[in-house]
Amino acid sequence: MIKKIAAIALSLSMVFPAIADILKVKNDAPEQYVVKKGDTLWDISAIYLEQPWLWPKLWRFNPQIDNPHLIYPGDMLSLVYDADGQPMLVMNQKYKKISPHGRKTMKKDGAIPTLPLELIRPYLTYEQAMDEEVMATKPYVLGGNSSAKNLVSGHILYVKGNLERSKYYGIYRKGEAYIDPETGEPLAHEAILVGTARAFRSGDIENGVPASVRVINSKREIHGSDFLMPAIEGQSLPAFFNLTKPEKKVDGLIIASTTKLREFSKLDVVVIDLGTEDEIKPGHIFDIRRQSPTVVDGSAGPKYLEDSSRFAKIAASTSEFFGIEQNADSTVWNMPKEKVGELMVFKVYNNLSYALVTGTLQPIRVGDVVSVE
Repeated sequence: MIKKIAAIALSLSMVFPAIADILKVKNDAPEQYVVKKGDTLWDISAIYLEQPWLWPKLWRFNPQIDNPHLIYPGDMLSLVYDADGQPMLVMNQKYKKISPHGRKTMKKDGAIPTLPLELIRPYLTYEQAMDEEVMATKPYVLGGNSSAKNLVSGHILYVKGNLERSKYYGIYRKGEAYIDPETGEPLAHEAILVGTARAFRSGDIENGVPASVRVINSKREIHGSDFLMPAIEGQSLPAFFNLTKPEKKVDGLIIASTTKLREFSKLDVVVIDLGTEDEIKPGHIFDIRRQSPTVVDGSAGPKYLEDSSRFAKIAASTSEFFGIEQNADSTVWNMPKEKVGELMVFKVYNNLSYALVTGTLQPIRVGDVVSVE
């Protein structure tokens, strides 16, 4: 279902206070770099910066690259410094004798993107997180033009609901619930795309006449009770993400990953328990942090809590502050959270959001904290 769109780039801009304008280049950053096929602006910036989301500041003073989105495989970039000591990337014209004007007009379709759009495109178009009550209001599949239990491409489906003739629809199935880790209540459910269809009869639900659609393609077998929503394939994708940190300090958790694996890594899509109710917006950047294990320092020396006595575990569960003395012989040390990665929010709902893991220091896990320092 995912179609690679090489010609579309996510244009990101960044607004930070003046105190954040000074860029620190990595010690091992190369003086020159040749752009490779598959590179993104984020990847290149990560070679030079500890915080790759600051990439616009690395390019913005560039007199030779009017638009950094028009960088192509084979171009050589050089790291230089301006009169104020600010680093910037410039095109090495001696390496490739093609004028910027020629590059813009002749190679436009080959320009590298800011982020790999094809990875998040399904979540910007089809994939959804929805309330169970909302799902129940949607038109749903009654059956097909044969008695087959599992319906695939080419089948005609009959739908309880009024549809618009000639319009395309996504066919969805209710998936797992996204659970609030604090209350145990569902925040929303996955709406899993199972196929697409085109309506050729509108239906009349008041008179018991089903709508009819023909399945155009199927990702998996379609079942009765799968529900339909207008397909938004071809809808304009967001051209700009304004990469910023949230305006207020907010903490949340990674509650799921789309891979369903225990651990995941860079460019995986995750779900966090923060949304519009927390003033989260697409483009917000978060650190991913993990709680370091608690240590009990007693008469036998320091031990991790999991290796300590039952009494120490009970005492630790009631401790709310760093280094509280539990008795004369032992101290419970609640260790800090350490950074293990970064993510960028790209799709926001009321109380949860989809985010792309943009960098990792360790494998990321469900339960890791997302925060703004």
